Amino acid sequence: MKLFNNKKIKLAYLMANLLSMYVFTSYSQITASLVDFDAYQNLVSEVKEHRKNHLLNAEEFIATSKEEKVIILDTRSDSMFMAAHVKGAIHLNFSDFTQDNLAKVIPSPDYKVLIYCNNNFESKPLALNVPTIDLSRYFVTKISRPIDINPVLFRKKKTVRPKQKAKSGPNSFNEMITEDFPVNSKPITLALNIPTYINLYGYGYRNIYELSELVNTNSQKLEFEGTAITNAIRIIKN
Repeated sequence: MKLFNNKKIKLAYLMANLLSMYVFTSYSQITASLVDFDAYQNLVSEVKEHRKNHLLNAEEFIATSKEEKVIILDTRSDSMFMAAHVKGAIHLNFSDFTQDNLAKVIPSPDYKVLIYCNNNFESKPLALNVPTIDLSRYFVTKISRPIDINPVLFRKKKTVRPKQKAKSGPNSFNEMITEDFPVNSKPITLALNIPTYINLYGYGYRNIYELSELVNTNSQKLEFEGTAITNAIRIIKN
């Protein structure tokens, strides 16, 4: 009986070792995600040059939209598109971009694709006593602004350990040094046009043209349509 128990213990120990080796091997052989930052960075550099000659002001945008084999593509969210969009635009949410989905809305690669985003529009009254529609909630500017830090509470300092021991002086590996925080004082625009352009280019489309002008939605430079506009017109008329 004792011999049987010893064999049982050894077998359990062996199984535990085999299991631990299997787990370790499985973790060490995890397949990397399909994300290639370097390739994307190279693509961005290529797109940056291509985009320089593919920017249109509002007048050029309208003229081009009337040509043959042209579509206006809106890649904002479903709800924002339904509420308000440039008249005649078709919709494909940016998060739904795939080779197959793009082929469904762009008939062929030789079509011109006109793009715009929230950062192309602002809603300002043009004059007193002139009916206007405020579309600012449907074309919200995407921008990252610096956070205002209370200088009394936060002095924009950070404390770090030195990277290497000083050759002379009191500093050592265990002592701390106070340095200035880098402060970004310039707002950064996070326009959807940029990733839209990059992805369209990455999927093989080259006839991409981006609206480059900031357009007042009440200026009548471009026509808009959507449920928010229909409701607003109904209210104004009543």
